[in-house]
Amino acid sequence: MKGKLITRNTDYAVRALCFMAINGKEIISVDKLVKELKIPRPFLRKIMQALNKKGILQSYKGQGGGFTLSVPAEKIFLTDLITTFQGPLKLNECIFKKNICHNVNNCSLKNKIDTLEKYIISQLKSISVASLSEENNKILKKEGIPL
Repeated sequence: MKGKLITRNTDYAVRALCFMAINGKEIISVDKLVKELKIPRPFLRKIMQALNKKGILQSYKGQGGGFTLSVPAEKIFLTDLITTFQGPLKLNECIFKKNICHNVNNCSLKNKIDTLEKYIISQLKSISVASLSEENNKILKKEGIPL
């Protein structure tokens, strides 16, 4: 992973999956997601296709088609989405001019970063689409926004 911890594609995937989790078994069209979530259609189609290919979504073609979750929201974790759209989580690759650093085994900075990486990954593994959906529902209710 280079750059951002959460990229735009991962963010859009989280938003779409949370919306779907809130709507239960209902088949949700890309048009509805675009309208409700204000996500650009080309990005969203690509994201939904990737999630379908990964087995997280089930697609339905034709009139009334769209997507449903094929995996319970409790079993879809933020780490799954990050690796799907961004690749493996890695804070430090210890490379210098495309070669592994000669000090990789005795580097105190690498040891600290490895410890941080393990902690961050363990925290991200505990965040599911279901937990994010529940949190979102609480926020919306508190603000008086109908679901």
